[in-house]
Amino acid sequence: MARGEANTGRIDSDFLSQLAGYGLTTIEVHYYMPDHPALLQMFAFQQYDLAPRFPRLGGFLDHWRREIDAALHSVRIAHRHLIGPQEYRAVNGVITIN
Repeated sequence: MARGEANTGRIDSDFLSQLAGYGLTTIEVHYYMPDHPALLQMFAFQQYDLAPRFPRLGGFLDHWRREIDAALHSVRIAHRHLIGPQEYRAVNGVITIN
């Protein structure tokens, strides 16, 4: 909850997506515009998606092919589940705080 926001008792939709198995996906789309075919351009964004099928990314790319007048060159994807089992590592020693 951000500073100054009231707690409405609602659960954040991004958090619910993560509990349903969605992970944070970073996408880089490399493309050419028709008016500058020698210039490779990049569009990057993040969204929550389900690996390994990436249905939201597939929908975005379908929209791109239908509606955007730019030729796709390549798409790079990085994906990370933010909610999952945590790593536990035993450490020998005692830390004393006075």
